[in-house]
Amino acid sequence: MTIETPAPVAKRMPTERTHHGDTFTDEYAWLAGKDDPATIAYLTTENAYTEARTAHLADLREQLFEEIRQRTQETDLSVPARKGGHWYYTRTVEGQQYGVQCRRAVHDGETDPPVSQDGAPLADEEVLLDGNVLAAGHDFFALGAFDVSPDGRWLAYSTDFSGDERFTLRVKDLTTGELLPDEVPGTFYGTAWSADASVLFYVTVDDAWRPNRVWRHTLGTSASEDVVVYQEDDERFWVGVELTRSEKFLLIDIHSKVTSEVLAIPAGNPTGAPVPVAPRRQGVEYTVEHHGHRFLILHNDGAEDFALAYTSADAPGDWVPLIEHRPGTRLEAVDAFENHLVVTLRANGLTGLRVLPIGGGDSHDIDFPEPLYSVGLDSNPEYRTGQLRFRYTSLVTPDSVYDYDLVTRRMIQRRQRPVLPGPDGRPYDPAGYEQHRDWAIADDGTRVPISLVCRAGTPRDGSAPCVIYGYGSYEASMDPWFSVARLSLLDRGVVFAVAHIRGGGELGRRWYDQGKLLAKKNTFTDFVACARHLVEAGWTATDRLVARGASAGGLLMGAVANLAPDAFTGIVAQVPFVDALTSMLDPSLPLTVTEWEEWGNPLDDPEVYAYMRSYTPYENVRAVDYPAILAVTSLNDTRVLYHEPAKWIARLRATAPRGDYLLKTEMGAGHGGPSGRYDAWREEAFINAWLLDQLGRA
Repeated sequence: MTIETPAPVAKRMPTERTHHGDTFTDEYAWLAGKDDPATIAYLTTENAYTEARTAHLADLREQLFEEIRQRTQETDLSVPARKGGHWYYTRTVEGQQYGVQCRRAVHDGETDPPVSQDGAPLADEEVLLDGNVLAAGHDFFALGAFDVSPDGRWLAYSTDFSGDERFTLRVKDLTTGELLPDEVPGTFYGTAWSADASVLFYVTVDDAWRPNRVWRHTLGTSASEDVVVYQEDDERFWVGVELTRSEKFLLIDIHSKVTSEVLAIPAGNPTGAPVPVAPRRQGVEYTVEHHGHRFLILHNDGAEDFALAYTSADAPGDWVPLIEHRPGTRLEAVDAFENHLVVTLRANGLTGLRVLPIGGGDSHDIDFPEPLYSVGLDSNPEYRTGQLRFRYTSLVTPDSVYDYDLVTRRMIQRRQRPVLPGPDGRPYDPAGYEQHRDWAIADDGTRVPISLVCRAGTPRDGSAPCVIYGYGSYEASMDPWFSVARLSLLDRGVVFAVAHIRGGGELGRRWYDQGKLLAKKNTFTDFVACARHLVEAGWTATDRLVARGASAGGLLMGAVANLAPDAFTGIVAQVPFVDALTSMLDPSLPLTVTEWEEWGNPLDDPEVYAYMRSYTPYENVRAVDYPAILAVTSLNDTRVLYHEPAKWIARLRATAPRGDYLLKTEMGAGHGGPSGRYDAWREEAFINAWLLDQLGRA
């Protein structure tokens, strides 16, 4: 049977874009018309084509889905976290898509979190919110806010049923189970309660989807009476709001990509005027944590990898150093508890935790046994506590939760994610897999780290298939993580590699700075160098190597496809930012102005325009032999609009018609794809089946 390739006929006259003396013709600009029936018809046709072209993988997709399901403990319960007189936790139930948010009262003398048998509900459980009930009748469901008031009586929560990240905020009385008439549509992430729980703060966005206003809502009143507490008019900046762990201050966080400012309001005086902790200065970033009579300031003022200081909480002023800047040790966050501070940091490409006792005693770093791992704080809502909860994982160690005694330094594993036996019936054994750190040499001589995981004994003779993953933007680090779905690849002999390329934050702020703005191409050449190194080192061969990335990592995929189409046999680009120049030229689009400090402003700067024009994937499609490409997107994505990959695939087909290009659009989802866990597993099974097909392991 012959499967006809969709013909992306230009439904409108081509659009010409002229900037700084350069003219670019966009034949597929009409696809940006989301409300145009022709656009929906085209996306539907592409979905049908993709389904037909991958029909031979249907059995494999189902097998991979069942393997994920088989290895997952579907009825499960998170480690309860104590806040006040309750333990809070989330349950999942076999067959149900979404989590159930619960709490249970703390029993007399109880210090350790209660334990569930096989994920069963705890005795005397109180269900706060059931995502499955809320999601009933909807194809998509996402929870934005979930915020219990300090007195434990009220729950503020928000819901999104389309994937566009516009939430409706509601308040539930946890003593009666009734919803208050208070309802606020069109809100964003982030809420904060006043100390007496009479006032709720929330955030809304402007027409460009930029969070720009913080509002004050008095419980029991109409949303029409709500008051704007702060409005940010500089389009480079976002705003957020939170209540400090100490519950003494409400903080309004205002930040661009390179500059920040924090305003404080006493939580006991929610109608008070916000006071700057420090005025914004271009290029200076800082975050604030409250501790006793001081504000802790984590900042980069003269400190590339950040330093820690403090100032008076009563009258913020000069910053007093607490931890001096140390090049190569990136301080990422500080968390304050009554008698201890905990600093999250990274050094030598690995994350870490440093404990600083208050009032005497030496600081110390918590030690971990594996050469490659990721560690970070878990839920720690209590200010007056002697324990720290953190998460730990690696490429071979399932997600684990530990409680750490801040005084005795005793570590207790509260839970490790269960990995049930796979198709062979044998329990998961980390010893059956290997993780490695390797290094590639970039074009300019820079050493680029690569993390790898494979089955134990995988040959290094170039015969193994390999998937290489990358991101490389926003200082986001792709630290080692465990994946149940990945086991299905590893058990079929696939090597999985993560390229820690510049533009990410794995090796500190300088690593990020060397992969942004007019140095962005380092991100792409680093990735190609990593791919070629894997071949040279015998991990794989070019015809057995597939690249994968999402969002800004999807831009990476499009760029390396143009830069080195011979380096890969296949490419998966999820919600890919492949039409970046067009987006950055339109300040009316979501996120554009806020992104100029990441990519540059091509609208006003001809050098930035020329530089982006030279690498943006859509503009640089060539008549060459490309690897097979699978692009996955979502119709309601507000971060990377669906038409970017739709236009890219159309241009690839028209310019390089000998290639194999597929487009899959989720018609009822947002940037994160399907919202239910089973739907997400099916999406992953779809992608992994396609990967295995390209790698010759289907």
